[in-house]
Amino acid sequence: MNHFVWLAEETGRLLEFGRSFPHPSGGAAWLGVDGKPDLSAPVYTWVTARMAHVYSVADLLGVPGAGPLADAALAGLTGVLHDSLHGGWHPSFSDPSGKSCYDHTFVVLAASSATLAQRPGARELLATALDVLDRFWEPAHSMFADRWDRGWVALDGYRGLNANMHAVEAMLAAFDATGQPSYLQRALAITTRAVGWGSQFGWRLPEHYDSSWNPLPSFNRDRPRDQFQPFGATVGHGLEWSRLILHLEAALGSSAEGWMLPAAEALFAQAVKDGWAVDGAPGFVYTTDWDGTPVVRERMHWVAAEALAAAAALHTRTGDSSYADWFETWVAYVRKHFVDLAGGSWWHELDVANRPGSSTWSGKPDLYHAVQAMIIPRAPLAPGLAAACAIGAVR
Repeated sequence: MNHFVWLAEETGRLLEFGRSFPHPSGGAAWLGVDGKPDLSAPVYTWVTARMAHVYSVADLLGVPGAGPLADAALAGLTGVLHDSLHGGWHPSFSDPSGKSCYDHTFVVLAASSATLAQRPGARELLATALDVLDRFWEPAHSMFADRWDRGWVALDGYRGLNANMHAVEAMLAAFDATGQPSYLQRALAITTRAVGWGSQFGWRLPEHYDSSWNPLPSFNRDRPRDQFQPFGATVGHGLEWSRLILHLEAALGSSAEGWMLPAAEALFAQAVKDGWAVDGAPGFVYTTDWDGTPVVRERMHWVAAEALAAAAALHTRTGDSSYADWFETWVAYVRKHFVDLAGGSWWHELDVANRPGSSTWSGKPDLYHAVQAMIIPRAPLAPGLAAACAIGAVR
């Protein structure tokens, strides 16, 4: 774990790349491979919220000019992306079709980080976002539903683990911003259910469910490259859940439960076994079938980022040198294959030979995973990222 200088420098390089994100109509533009806004692409709530979060964290780190950039993203969330008629947030300002839990979790995350950064209007946005997110909560299942129609009348029958994973992150951030322990309890309830499913499926997490929260392991078998609902087990989510469990355990302190560390280690171990260099080349495959056979073999930047963050978190938690060794291995891989020193940021997708590709994602719109992967190894497990930056706990 001797990469602190590079981690700090890479944080700054990533943040510099994203500075052109403000869209003239409001919110965050989709950035191309050169960092220039693609004004022909939609302005998405999830991208805008992630940029608000990232630049709020950057502001807390003292990065010059980060605060106004956070404010520009927040203005998109309170402006063009907000549904002033029915409440909540559109998927994009060109798509008023419905309300996605996934989007709303990122609004809560953004507002929490901006509140800790004391950005104007952030606390009010957080209160509103938490109220709206609660509309997705299903108390009988201790999980969040996935999608309402625009007017909050009809609830879609699909249920998904991805939105709930990001809800855990959002609940941890909301706890840091508000001090209300109820958000930790909600995060624990979701995580308990997710770990239960993971243990039943050999620590490969089912992503898709019906309205009664029965797993649908064959969902989207005919659409394995779906951007948000791919078939099978998503290797990166096993890594991400592993890390989130450790953040939750640390936040709970003396009330943490004994299964948490073993579950985090099991999810990590299975994801690495299934995903890392399993097809003759370095890198993580994107998804696998339920026996571990790779399905989508392209390498996504966010999976590598979550691998770095999970290995660092497990090393922080356990002191086990094997996690430091994995971290060293993946830093070398990321620096060789994902980091684009010429164009900036990281390539978002590589093909099976580790060459830049775009079969699933185009451009470089997202700083969220990469920036967090550069800061988490320098931070404690609790409080969360923004709160740790606020108290100067990031090395």
